[in-house]
Amino acid sequence: MEQKEFLEILLPCKDKLYRLAKRLLVSQDEAEDAVQEVFLKLWSGRDKIDNYKSSEAFAMTMTKNYCLDRLKSRQASNLKIIHSNYKNSENIERQIEANEGVELVTRIMQTLPEKQKIIMQLRDIEQFEFAEISQMLEINETAIRVSLSRARKAVREQLVKQYNYGIS
Repeated sequence: MEQKEFLEILLPCKDKLYRLAKRLLVSQDEAEDAVQEVFLKLWSGRDKIDNYKSSEAFAMTMTKNYCLDRLKSRQASNLKIIHSNYKNSENIERQIEANEGVELVTRIMQTLPEKQKIIMQLRDIEQFEFAEISQMLEINETAIRVSLSRARKAVREQLVKQYNYGIS
């Protein structure tokens, strides 16, 4: 596989890989490093990429595994939490409210069990089909649906609790 073909196949999924890495590692720098490492590994094994049905799913699986390995390593204690600021747009109040909602959902998702966090990221944010998630995580689709349902329920309950705080 030549460089041009490699880039045509895998470059379009770079942003998805980054979002997954950032969701798992939280740090923007660590997520960028993770994506770079995954691309290096993919380039090293570029001759084997054609053996996989979906190169994107394979890259997502590699990213997930790399990030989980990083979190388990000793270096995980050195990871910095970096919150990104969003630029103001037309309606400042709505934008601020939307940003706070996104941050709240992100914080709630960080409290979920690892499997639920990954499944929710892949399904609700990255928009992968259940079959693709099943292939990536090597879990049957029914278990994925159950985990996703539980994750969504936990997020919903925390959101309702947060927004109803102090209201009787």
